[in-house]
Amino acid sequence: MQLSRFLVPAACAISLAGCHKPPVKQTEADQARAVRVTRIESRSIVGSLAASGDLVSREEAAVLPEVNGYRVSRVLVDVGQYVKAGQTLVQLDPTLIQAQVAQAEALAAQADANALQAEDQANRVKDLDGQGVLSQEQIDQRRLQAKAARAQARAQAASFKDFKTRASKLAVTAPVSGLVLEKNVRPGDLSAGTATPWFRLARDGEIELRANLSEPDLARVRVGQSVDVTLPSGAVARGHVRLISPQVNAQTKLGEVRILLPVRPDIRAGGFGRAVFNDASAMALAVPETAVRYDADGAGVMVVGPDNRVKRVLITAGPRGSGLVQLVAGPPAGTRIVQNAGSLLLDGDLIKPQDATVAAEAPSRK
Repeated sequence: MQLSRFLVPAACAISLAGCHKPPVKQTEADQARAVRVTRIESRSIVGSLAASGDLVSREEAAVLPEVNGYRVSRVLVDVGQYVKAGQTLVQLDPTLIQAQVAQAEALAAQADANALQAEDQANRVKDLDGQGVLSQEQIDQRRLQAKAARAQARAQAASFKDFKTRASKLAVTAPVSGLVLEKNVRPGDLSAGTATPWFRLARDGEIELRANLSEPDLARVRVGQSVDVTLPSGAVARGHVRLISPQVNAQTKLGEVRILLPVRPDIRAGGFGRAVFNDASAMALAVPETAVRYDADGAGVMVVGPDNRVKRVLITAGPRGSGLVQLVAGPPAGTRIVQNAGSLLLDGDLIKPQDATVAAEAPSRK
């Protein structure tokens, strides 16, 4: 009994001694967190792009009188009216030109009669050369008089035609169909040489938005692209890109984009509009939106170095779209960055990088 009492406590002591093993020491690498990383690379960014500009006529036509020195008797159209090509806009007083046309017609008829008489005189001596009936000088003189009379008749006929043409121009007509934007003529005005057009027409009534975009934004726009344009009234009109400027202004570094709008009464030249290109796209260095962290210093990303330690680097963010942010300035292409900026990492932290692309594809392989 005494021996057994001694053996039991000894066995318990041995078993307790075996339960307390020395702890295993963990290294910094063992304690590193597994973090998904991605790379800065060129990607297609699709998103909205906004720009503002002026509403202008797609093509303007200026109307000026073609004849000078005549009074305006009637003005037949006003601002805001739609006119057709060839329609009379202004009628000039024909009183003076009518008298000139009548006089020119009479002179032309008289010159033609004189020419016929001279030609008849020349025909009478046609076969009398060298026969002694008339001197050769007289024969030649009749022939020359006939030619001079015919030339005079042609000149008077041309003058008569010129006056008739002038008379037809007394009706100042529209060169194209379109909307009257401006009128600068009144009854009683004199048609004199001036640089100010009597009328300005918007050809076919078409109005477009002239917007200026930066060179990078121009690359995101294409001809035919749909655009929503907000008008000063708040109404929205759907247009499309008609023209993209082939050059960029050397001073402003901006290029012009013309957006053709539908013909509507509430779309007026001279107004202001704001365009939104909903499906603008471009290839650019970009990172996921989740990788960008904003604080008092600005936007930044956590760059993963060759030793798998992270460091925050400031960036300049550009346009957004498709869950991406364009890098205007920042680390170069190929740089590894932490995909989730909310990982609460500090500069110098050691991580276990996991490729975000591989992680995303892994479930689909099962």
